[in-house]
Amino acid sequence: MSDDRDGFVPLKVAVLTVSDTRTDETDRSGQALVERLTGAGHRLADKQIVIDDVYRIRAVVAGWIADPEVQVILTTGGTGFTGRDSTPEAVSVLLDKQIEGFGELFRHLSWQEIGSSTIQSRCLGGLANATVVFCLPGSTGACRTAWDGILAEQLDSRHKPCNFANLVIPERGQHV
Repeated sequence: MSDDRDGFVPLKVAVLTVSDTRTDETDRSGQALVERLTGAGHRLADKQIVIDDVYRIRAVVAGWIADPEVQVILTTGGTGFTGRDSTPEAVSVLLDKQIEGFGELFRHLSWQEIGSSTIQSRCLGGLANATVVFCLPGSTGACRTAWDGILAEQLDSRHKPCNFANLVIPERGQHV
């Protein structure tokens, strides 16, 4: 399971883009996440695009939560306040525990880039069935901010004093 980078354990990550308009060719946010996670040494388990519909989002995320081959789920899009933004509503009911500080830390980092507009981000993090789930805003910049400022460290099994990677790596024994 480890590779040659001083105990680094690559995680299997699924990426879901929530959008009524994006396609594989125009999904810059999903692609930015894929590039960052694979660049960090993690493995892409799956990547999908789904329209902003509570039940379609929930179906994909629930399927990945139930799949032992997926350790991390990253969603991008659907976290705002428009009528169709429904990712938090779709995902929150699937979580066993919410990561309360994730949204706060993301908005703190985002404040430095977009000011008070960060208040409109309803990003979300949580744990479900030994899977960590992060719901990010749909902008490519927001995905970069979340990855570079939070997720890169928290998905790295070597990060001290704690990280979410060690909660989803079965042999570490902290996932139960």
